[in-house]
Amino acid sequence: MLHLLLLRYTGSERDAQPYVAGHVRFLERHHQQGTFLVSGQTVPSTEGGAILAHAVDRETVQRIVAEDPFVVAGVATYTVTTIEPGRVHPALADLLGRTT
Repeated sequence: MLHLLLLRYTGSERDAQPYVAGHVRFLERHHQQGTFLVSGQTVPSTEGGAILAHAVDRETVQRIVAEDPFVVAGVATYTVTTIEPGRVHPALADLLGRTT
């Protein structure tokens, strides 16, 4: 399964600034573990960010996002949307353990 994680600031982007270094370490850890496939800021960045996660169930992903320093500090929240891929581009099939 895939999970689309949408991060939204609860206040301003400036409110989140003191927690950026911890948030980046959080992202790096989960990228290295292979859970996060893609992460980045929205355009415009004042809205928040997005992450595409895989290889874990929804309950695990909800535990992971609860550990984000932005969430712990109360400057952001996540919306988790779980996706059961139907069609997969051949370039992603191996990564997602799917056949095309």
